[in-house]
Amino acid sequence: MVWWKGLNAEKTPNEIALTILLTALTLIFLFACTTLYPFSVFAVQFQHHGEVISVVTLIALLVCLIPTTIGGLLSSIGVAGMSRMLDANVIATSGRAVEAAGDVDVLLLDKTGTITLGNRQASRFIPLSGITEKQLADAAQLSSLADETPEGRSIVILAKQRFNLRERDLTSMGASFVPFSAMTRMSGVNIGERIIRKGSVDAIRRHIEVSHSHFPDEVNTIVEQVARAGATPLVVVENQNILGVVELKDIVKGGIKERFAQLRQMGIKTVMITGDNHLTAAAIAAESGVDDFLAQATPEAKLALIRQYQSEGRLVAMTGDGTNDAPALAQADVAVAMNSGTQAAKEAGNMVDLDSNPTKLIEVVHIGKQMLMTRGALTTFSIANDIAKYFAIIPAAFAVTYPQLNMLNIMGLHSPASAMLSAVIFNALIIVFLIPLALKGVHYRPVFCSFIITPVISLYTE
Repeated sequence: MVWWKGLNAEKTPNEIALTILLTALTLIFLFACTTLYPFSVFAVQFQHHGEVISVVTLIALLVCLIPTTIGGLLSSIGVAGMSRMLDANVIATSGRAVEAAGDVDVLLLDKTGTITLGNRQASRFIPLSGITEKQLADAAQLSSLADETPEGRSIVILAKQRFNLRERDLTSMGASFVPFSAMTRMSGVNIGERIIRKGSVDAIRRHIEVSHSHFPDEVNTIVEQVARAGATPLVVVENQNILGVVELKDIVKGGIKERFAQLRQMGIKTVMITGDNHLTAAAIAAESGVDDFLAQATPEAKLALIRQYQSEGRLVAMTGDGTNDAPALAQADVAVAMNSGTQAAKEAGNMVDLDSNPTKLIEVVHIGKQMLMTRGALTTFSIANDIAKYFAIIPAAFAVTYPQLNMLNIMGLHSPASAMLSAVIFNALIIVFLIPLALKGVHYRPVFCSFIITPVISLYTE
C-alpha cells in the first residue's frame, strides 16, 4: 500500500449537516417523549378522568418518531450513485467519493485533453538573430526523432515539410535520446559533442545558467509574443547556445466555454492546470472561460493549491494519470484517475475512469449533485413525515383526557395502540415505496442553491 493512502479525508459539509440534523431530531423527539409521561400524570390528576400514558406506549412513540426513513434509504441512494457511475464507465472505489462529488465546489482541470483537444502541433520555427530557420528546424527535428508525443512527431513532420529534412536513424548516428521528465521539463538528444535540448523557457533558462552562459533577451520577446497568441513556446538550445523557439498550437474544444458557464451556475469554480507559462495559460483561460488557472504546474504546486482550497473549507475534485499526480490525487476529495494511467495514480484516486476521458470529471460532479438533491428531498420528506406522525399519535393518546383533541384526529384512531400500529405499518411501507425514488433520483438543474430554495420560500410566505 502506498503512503498517500494514509491521508485523512474529512467529512463533507452535507455529511456533517445531515448528522447534526438527525442527531438534533432524535434528541428533540427523545425530550418530547420523556416529558409526555409527567404531563400525562398531571393531565389525568387535573382533569380527574382519563388514563396515564404507559411507558410502553412512549417507547413505541419514540421508535416511530426516530427519523428512520432517510436512514433506511441512504444505502439505496449510495447504491444508485455508484450504479450511475458505472453506467458512465467510472468505477468508484468508495461510496463516500460519490457523495463527495455532490459537495464539490472547485474543479481542477488539466488543460491538455480536457480544455483543449490535447493534440498540440508545431506550427512554425522562429529562429534567433544570426540563426537560420533551417538550422533551428534541423536541431528541433533531431531532438524529436525518438519523441513519441504528438508534439515531438509534429516537429519532425513540420521540419520535413518545410525543409525536406528526412528522418534519420539515431542508432547509426551513435545518438542517445534524453526523455522528458517532470523534474527537468526538457527532452533532447546527445550526438557526439552535440547536446540538443528542447523545453519550456524556464527549464532552458535553468539549463543555460548552470554553465553560466548568457540567456538572450530576444528569447523572452519571442516567447511573450507566442504566449500572448495562446500558443506554447518550446525553446531549442544546442551546446548552451539558444537557436530559437518552436511554436506549438492547440485548439480549445468546442462548447467548453458553455460547460464552464454551466458549472459556474452550479456554484463550482473551475481551475485550469497547465505546464505552460503564465502568458499562454492566461490566453487559453480567457478563451475557454475558466475562473482561474495554475501555470507551470508541478506536483508540489498542485498539492499546495488543493490544500489551500481545502483550508478555506472547499471540496476539490481533480483528474490525473501520472505518478507525479498521485500526491495531489490522494489529497483531493474527489480524485478521478485515468484507466490508462499509472498504477500509483489509480491507487491514489478514489475513482477510475475506464474511458480515460478527463472531461468525465464534469459528469461525475453532475451525478454527485443529483445524489445530493435526492438525499435532500428524501430528508425533507422524512422530517415532514415524523412531524405528521407526532401530531397524528398525540391526539389519539390524549383524546380521553382532552376530548377537544378529537378534532385533530382526522384519521379516526380510537386508541394509542391503534395509532402506534398504524405508524409502524406506515414506516414499513413508506420505505419500500420510496426505494424506487431513491434509485431513480430526482431531476437536477444546474443552478445556484439560492435559485432552488427561493421559489419554495416564496410559496410559503405568500
